[in-house]
Amino acid sequence: MSVPARQIRARYTADTITVYQAYSPQIALPAVAAGRFVAPFRRDRMTWIKPSFLWMMYRCGWATKPGQEHVLSIDISREGFEWALARACLSHYDRDLHGDRKAWSRQLKASPVRVQWDPERSLQLKALPYRSLQVGLSGEAVDRYVDDWVVAVTDITATVQRVRELLRAGDEHAAAAHLPIERVYPLPAQIAASLNATDGGMPEQQDGH
Repeated sequence: MSVPARQIRARYTADTITVYQAYSPQIALPAVAAGRFVAPFRRDRMTWIKPSFLWMMYRCGWATKPGQEHVLSIDISREGFEWALARACLSHYDRDLHGDRKAWSRQLKASPVRVQWDPERSLQLKALPYRSLQVGLSGEAVDRYVDDWVVAVTDITATVQRVRELLRAGDEHAAAAHLPIERVYPLPAQIAASLNATDGGMPEQQDGH
């Protein structure tokens, strides 16, 4: 069965969704110790959260890129995540959604949240024919993320490095066994439409993982 072109897949429970970010140790280690983002994390910059583990691996090069040596798994409230998506603007103009470029530009400037659909990645970090959502938070959204939404911050760099080593050794089966299980996230219909998602997903039984 083919995968819908634009669909959020994530690790989630009834109350939380896991997103990923990668930072330098100067930012990551204090965040892990505090269980939330603290200085020198800067609230005045847009911060991008990614529900897709493999897209995060593509972005940080399996924790090898400068300033992205520590990969964080962040559990945030689904209520907060959906607050962000309900106030988001696509980072690119879509004629079917925005009517005209001026309307889109006004929405982009006014929105505290920016989203974009980028090609999902395989275990080898090759682009796949379907897309994954990235969510950029700024202004009020960053404050809510830091102060209200974050439930737990976990440094998963050791797991990332282990997967990288297994891939380097040619053991893709063992590497894949370390990947988080990501399922279709059940978006409310109105949010799915505003994000131009292909399929919002249906509410399903939560397994607690």
